Amino acid sequence: MLGDVLLINDMHKEAAAAICEKVMEDLGKKEDRYRYIVGIAGESGSGKSELSHTLAKALKAHHIRVKIIHTDNYYKIQPLLREEWRRNKGFEMIGHGEYDWVKIKKTIRDYKEEQECMVPCVDLIPEQVDKLLVDFEKIDLLILDGLYAIKAPDIDMRIFIDLTYHETKINQIIRMKEALTDFRLNILEREHQAVRSLRLMANYIIDKTYQLKLPEEVEDASVPPKDTQGN
Repeated sequence: MLGDVLLINDMHKEAAAAICEKVMEDLGKKEDRYRYIVGIAGESGSGKSELSHTLAKALKAHHIRVKIIHTDNYYKIQPLLREEWRRNKGFEMIGHGEYDWVKIKKTIRDYKEEQECMVPCVDLIPEQVDKLLVDFEKIDLLILDGLYAIKAPDIDMRIFIDLTYHETKINQIIRMKEALTDFRLNILEREHQAVRSLRLMANYIIDKTYQLKLPEEVEDASVPPKDTQGN
């Protein structure tokens, strides 16, 4: 998104380096010019944009040309109209269905076919959606990031950032993309539920210490612990 603030630190760089190593191993098993896609999902403030950016730079060091597509640009309702739409429709409408999956799938298809593609790009200052022409013929690898990014088709590596909006509140305040009103907090809770539902799709988890782990190595805090007494 244009006007977005990135808070990149060492933990993002270390996680990106670990992902880059896995991607390079995976690419070594693919045919030449294979159209590889990495997906990164997580809640608001969890570091999706920062991780995508640092991963793209790490891959660039291996002479791989990367394009980042922010799937949060693909909402059906434009930013200036979204709050009113949500108030009218109710919180139960918040979730995966707010994305325009038809456009996301077209973007992926154009990347796979090495075509030019017109992609949406939200400018956070005027809160309007611009259009960006991307020549995918010149791109070697695609990163999709966003709340629900790993739900997209044809992703080779799905990364889930295992941090909730409760744990990233300070990042949200610093970035000031949206004021943390009661209404906004209700939205974050609904998004939390929708994003958590995608965790099982992940190939790798970024845990709460921002380390890259396999899903079976990270306990899912949303699942109640087993009763060791057998009750």
